Amino acid sequence: MTAFVDLVDSVALVTGAGSGIGRSVAHSLAREQSHVVVTDIDGDRADAVAAEIHAEGGDAVALPCDVSKLADFERVRDACLERFGRVDIVMNNVSVLAVGLPEAIPLEEWQRALDVNVLGIVRSNQVFLPLLLEQQRGHVVNTASTAGLLPYGYDRLPYTTTKHAIVGLSESLALYLRPQGIGVSCLCPAGVITNIAEHMRFFGTATSVRAPALPVVEASVVGDLVVEAIVEDRFLVLTTPEVGDEIAERAQDIDAYVRSRSKSAE
Repeated sequence: MTAFVDLVDSVALVTGAGSGIGRSVAHSLAREQSHVVVTDIDGDRADAVAAEIHAEGGDAVALPCDVSKLADFERVRDACLERFGRVDIVMNNVSVLAVGLPEAIPLEEWQRALDVNVLGIVRSNQVFLPLLLEQQRGHVVNTASTAGLLPYGYDRLPYTTTKHAIVGLSESLALYLRPQGIGVSCLCPAGVITNIAEHMRFFGTATSVRAPALPVVEASVVGDLVVEAIVEDRFLVLTTPEVGDEIAERAQDIDAYVRSRSKSAE
């Protein structure tokens, strides 16, 4: 397979890049000689990551960006065009998480999850896809989750629902964009050491969902996996191969799979 973009001298925008997976991807892209636009709702964190990249000899610019605001995406786009003249890679990597039993999570948390996790990508697409389509080259990476592939996250149902939506959005987007010279990857991490707990809200009594026993990896591993996916034009990016086994088992007989997992959750 051939990449839709050459990482060397490419312009790569990463949202949520002030920490965790986004920070790791920003560093991995910079090591491949991409010009990295580090964005985060926390401008100080974005500045810190850009400074780290500069200290390692890479090129980065930091910009604050709230993915729930279309105007922020437009401002970032304009800054990218003014400085670099184009955008080649867009990674959408922001999520919020509400934890609690389905009946305990209020409607407002569903609205927050949809607005940030899903509509954040929709806003990004609205602003950046016209640029990529005009160029007829580029790559889009959307961060979903194994919770968007496997049915275990009923204690975080807004998150699970939005991650399933991101998988579907990404698959359909790939069908549209690939013939036009633009690659699409969907990152579905399992356990990754990040600071997502900062964006978690808890409701009702404590829950104890029995999730699949999957290895936990450092965020730095994920950054390299995303770079490989862009270079190899790979759609599905998993952080551990065991997830593929679960997906295959589920696909063989989804009724049996759901029955067996619901019993194990009792």
